[in-house]
Amino acid sequence: MAAVVLAATRLLRGSGSWGCSRLRFGPPAYRRFSSGGAYPNIPLSSPLPGVPKPVFATVDGQEKFETKVTTLDNGLRVASQNKFGQFCTVGILINSGSRYEAKYLSGIAHFLEKLAFSSTARFDSKDEILLTLEKHGGICDCQTSRDTTMYAVSADSKGLDTVVALLADVVLQPRLTDEEVEMTRMAVQFELEDLNLRPDPEPLLTEMIHEAAYRENTVGLHRFCPTENVAKINREVLHSYLRNYYTPDRMVLAGVGVEHEHLVDCARKYLLGVQPAWGSAEAVDIDRSVAQYTGGIAKLERDMSNVSLGPTPIPELTHIMVGLESCSFLEEDFIPFAVLNMMMGGGGSFSAGGPGKGMFSRLYLNVLNRHHWMYNATSYHHSYEDTGLLCIHASADPRQVREMVEIITKEFILMGGTVDTVELERAKTQLTSMLMMNLESRPVIFEDVGRQVLATRSRKLPHELCTLIRNVKPEDVKRVASKMLRGKPAVAALGDLTDLPTYEHIQTALSSKDGRLPRTYRLFR
Repeated sequence: MAAVVLAATRLLRGSGSWGCSRLRFGPPAYRRFSSGGAYPNIPLSSPLPGVPKPVFATVDGQEKFETKVTTLDNGLRVASQNKFGQFCTVGILINSGSRYEAKYLSGIAHFLEKLAFSSTARFDSKDEILLTLEKHGGICDCQTSRDTTMYAVSADSKGLDTVVALLADVVLQPRLTDEEVEMTRMAVQFELEDLNLRPDPEPLLTEMIHEAAYRENTVGLHRFCPTENVAKINREVLHSYLRNYYTPDRMVLAGVGVEHEHLVDCARKYLLGVQPAWGSAEAVDIDRSVAQYTGGIAKLERDMSNVSLGPTPIPELTHIMVGLESCSFLEEDFIPFAVLNMMMGGGGSFSAGGPGKGMFSRLYLNVLNRHHWMYNATSYHHSYEDTGLLCIHASADPRQVREMVEIITKEFILMGGTVDTVELERAKTQLTSMLMMNLESRPVIFEDVGRQVLATRSRKLPHELCTLIRNVKPEDVKRVASKMLRGKPAVAALGDLTDLPTYEHIQTALSSKDGRLPRTYRLFR
């Protein structure tokens, strides 16, 4: 008890081991700047007199954004981008995908995506690959699209040699054992079932709109493996495809956060003169077809009443996607189309947020805010090296499908009308901010570098793209929209399609001045 009283007394008095400060009353005392004994009155925000001015390492304004590209003797391109930090993202992008499967069984690219990072000549299993990456804090991924296949690894920069060696083995030396192919069949089958059962119909509608727009050619071919082909794809089929499309001249080794010379040395060491698992025969059957836009309709009648059950089930909806041909990402009109897509914007009717979420875009102001019964209205822009597709996806109760389609056709017609300066500036600012925010992420920079170098052998820098966006004028948007409206529409429809207007009526509405559907008369009601 005596010890507690003694400690409390010392604390109140501030004496002994508790220090020599005292509790003070009255006006506060202002202490002097604690810059050290030699310079007692100089604040920390000011330079010290007599001390030499520090010299820091500087990087030229262009150099920090510059993408370096080197082409090896076998045609493989090596591209890298400076980004300082402990980790790097490195990968191989290949000009390969579902659009090149016209002479093959559809679904090969889907199979290859699932087979990625399986056993190779050097690694006996996927687990061994993951353990090797784990030593460098690494993760791996493979993604396929309609025109590109991408194998990527993010890991510590010190493990670059190991990462490039592993990527070379995964891409050029896969074993594709019977067991792995069988496991992939099961994974593909599960994904197809999930695609048809999931409440979000957007992936299925995107597949359908491409099928309608590019009937049986290039980007209109199935991205997902058709059910009837799942059992037919085997090691021989995969090798015949890989022999033609996994060639060095169709590849880019891209890296972000690595030294360019080091990456080139690794590429020469592991990707030059390597004998692939399918042999070194010359590629003889490469599909060089240019996308042919056909327009058309793809319909899928389905009961959507029990898609999402539970305490708060999603109501039964019919989903419509209407699209028109835009342009390729290599054309000058690509930027005005991107601005137009941002201007249309849209989203779900229950989305929350402010202008940053596109609440002032046309599909919110003109559609969702005026028609409470519409569940969704969103604009999408798909662009490839030889074509493009601008679409609007809308969903509503099956009884209001006709009215919904007419609202969408009217919005398409309004695209070719007057463009307000304020909405244009807002769309340009939003597009610029999204571009720059996305490019803060290392994996996004990697994909941007790889895709651009794969398509054009060079890369447009972010500030160049921002300048192009700033230079878009109202007449540019009106011009590209008017040109787009002269084409045939592509339509995808999913759900209860009893009241869906005919394709000819939708086409007529998009050719009219006001976007109205022709009147229909029924003899019996």
